[in-house]
Amino acid sequence: GRSALELYSTYLGEHAADLPASGLLFPLSLRTDDGATGVVRTILSVDRETGSMTFAGEIPTGSHVRLMKANFERLIDGAIGAARRSVETLKGSEATLAILISCVGRKLVLKQRIEEEIEGVREVLGPRPAFAGFYSYGEISPFSAGAKCELHNQTMTITTLGES
Repeated sequence: GRSALELYSTYLGEHAADLPASGLLFPLSLRTDDGATGVVRTILSVDRETGSMTFAGEIPTGSHVRLMKANFERLIDGAIGAARRSVETLKGSEATLAILISCVGRKLVLKQRIEEEIEGVREVLGPRPAFAGFYSYGEISPFSAGAKCELHNQTMTITTLGES
């Protein structure tokens, strides 16, 4: 019986006054099924008159959402995990090219520490592959090998190419 903005603001406390900007620090983890892998949704705007919020990507009715809090170390660890998963798909081949797409939201949260996620990826992939990439406002990729592609927010997606 409460508006989305009212409920969200309850949990954000003093940070609610800075919405939608402070929303980068408090995205939602979304699951449509109990066993499903979650995707992240970021706030784009709020309408204080109607109590509504607009997110980057859909949130289907009946979804299970969890409020998240940005953590520098976990964001960097997430990039390193993405690098490890991308290497697994090469099945023993060495990467020669890595395409890194990171959400601009991560850059805004990490600020001067943004280089640490690139350094972490480099440690996993080694010195050989050339890196290319850019910042985006949402990433479309599977969460794991063989999964369907979905829209993600505040993630880093990595595509590695190699020759066997």
